[in-house]
Amino acid sequence: MALFPEANRSGEDSFNQLMNKKDYDAVVVGSGPNGLAAAIVLQQKGLSVLLIEGKNKIGGGLSTEELTLPGFYHDTCSAIHPMAAGSPFFRSLPLEKYGLQFIYPPLEAAHPFDHDKTAVLKRSVVETANTLEDKAYAELIQPLVKSWPGIVGNILAPLRFPEHPADMARFGFSALTSAQYLAKRFSNSRSRGLWAGMAAHGMRPLSHCITSAIGLVLMVSGHLTGWPMPAGGSYSIAKALADYFVSLGGEIKTGIYINSLSQLPSAKAILFDITPKQLLRIAGHRFSNIYKWQLERYRYGMGVFKIDWALDGQIPFKDPLCSQAGTIHLGNSFEEIAASEKEVWDGGHPELPFVLLAKQSVFDASRAPAGKHTGWAYCHVPNASTTDMTNAIEQQVERYAPGFRERILARHTINAMEMEERNPNDIGGDINGGITDAGQIFTRPALRFSPYRTSARGIYICSASTPPGGGVHGMGGYHAATRALKDIFKLKS
Repeated sequence: MALFPEANRSGEDSFNQLMNKKDYDAVVVGSGPNGLAAAIVLQQKGLSVLLIEGKNKIGGGLSTEELTLPGFYHDTCSAIHPMAAGSPFFRSLPLEKYGLQFIYPPLEAAHPFDHDKTAVLKRSVVETANTLEDKAYAELIQPLVKSWPGIVGNILAPLRFPEHPADMARFGFSALTSAQYLAKRFSNSRSRGLWAGMAAHGMRPLSHCITSAIGLVLMVSGHLTGWPMPAGGSYSIAKALADYFVSLGGEIKTGIYINSLSQLPSAKAILFDITPKQLLRIAGHRFSNIYKWQLERYRYGMGVFKIDWALDGQIPFKDPLCSQAGTIHLGNSFEEIAASEKEVWDGGHPELPFVLLAKQSVFDASRAPAGKHTGWAYCHVPNASTTDMTNAIEQQVERYAPGFRERILARHTINAMEMEERNPNDIGGDINGGITDAGQIFTRPALRFSPYRTSARGIYICSASTPPGGGVHGMGGYHAATRALKDIFKLKS
């Protein structure tokens, strides 16, 4: 599939209408969570804002579809949303008024083992530490939970001097280490296994520096705001954001793929919720040589292989605790998960991959017909992989839920390259918008005073390829829009 396929007839008509419209103050290209956030920030200031989406439906990775059988609704990308529930910007919006409701399972996450009790993440730090039988867990996490409200704005932002330096330093001291190093803080294998599952969300070998960051963010988020799922599916988040944007006077056009700046109506500011690779194709001729050079060197990480199931009943986990959690991490010990992630990083496809699994229909009856259920899972694979990981993933589920395969009515799979075809922002299946390592954590996508500014005045990038990186939080869009407000419109956020 072409990166920018030709629009269908209705898309061409919409494009012609678009070109005949009046000029706008700002145009936002791409309607993922960051594009929607950017559009809202600008529209809140009374500007005229146009949001353009290449697909016929807004949302980007926030999509819910009947992928397997009629009546079974699956999230095509993101599914569980601790970052959305805890996003400072999303929490400032009246999204409940526009239909967004979060569902909170009894347990935030569960991590079963072959020969030990299941480790669980509970809302309470103390209860989690007690079930893990690990005082060290509380000693590490409790101070971060306490200080989180004062530092989250800095963590989900570009590099700047923090408002609470001591608290930020405490977080940074742990976050900048490798997950392997921080694992030594925990006193038993169950805690270390739970920790490995959290850190592996970062899609890098656990021996690499800064792999502790995402694990800590997810753990702290679980204790403060939980790991909820939106009622009706992830698309509910996109729809609520879009409806709020339109209520402010914003305009949305779908089915229009942008592959040239010349396609856009004139505007004082253009914000792109796309990757550096796409930005170069669209606007590279407007950029300085050094900025183009930096974007060309931007690096993308591991991809994912994703599978969705229509099921004739719940997943039959051996441990009932797993049935109480919305998210299950399947990978056994820290050592096994670490080995799996390193193998992927080195270009391999593990026989025992680390599997992230969600079962939304257990807590949201709207996701499947009565008595039936859905399953959602993915594992990490090398970037641009086309290898079918169906058997490996299902074997991992069977490992902890014998008889699982007997309940499969239908399945839908998508490999890493197909992920990019579905969503051009997922380069090679990388759902995080690029590697988050020492070379790209603060300078993504380029080393600049503001990472959201390009070298061309009035053109900004606001995707997951900007700080704070991947996740459904909208903060990249928020910060890019506030930058544009200051630069172009001389307005304060």
